[in-house]
Amino acid sequence: MTAVAIEHEFSDWQDVCALDLIVPWTGVCALIGGQQVAIVRTADAVYAIGNFDPFSKAFVLSRGIVGDKGGIPKIASPIFKQTFDLRTGQCLDNPAVRVPTYEVRVERGRVLVHREPRPGEHDGA
Repeated sequence: MTAVAIEHEFSDWQDVCALDLIVPWTGVCALIGGQQVAIVRTADAVYAIGNFDPFSKAFVLSRGIVGDKGGIPKIASPIFKQTFDLRTGQCLDNPAVRVPTYEVRVERGRVLVHREPRPGEHDGA
């Protein structure tokens, strides 16, 4: 692969931080492609969802309570406690609401997030 091909491949991805800087079962916030994104680490995976809580209208999801609901990795908003599936962004308390999700890769101990949300996803209700 040429240097140009490598540069193009990674231009859609943003290096956020070292994986070790995110404590398991917590989240951090990063600015990805001009959007606030919650980067959330569970025991064995890293997820990225929009940081905007559509219920409280605040950028707080990265400060939520990370857990599991029937095998679904989730985060609960620290404001009104609505929970979101970390894999899909779907609100588990209100199926009409979804937050965007982003692809995540961990390479050489670094967390990389795709600069664009997954296709077909939208913010809020």
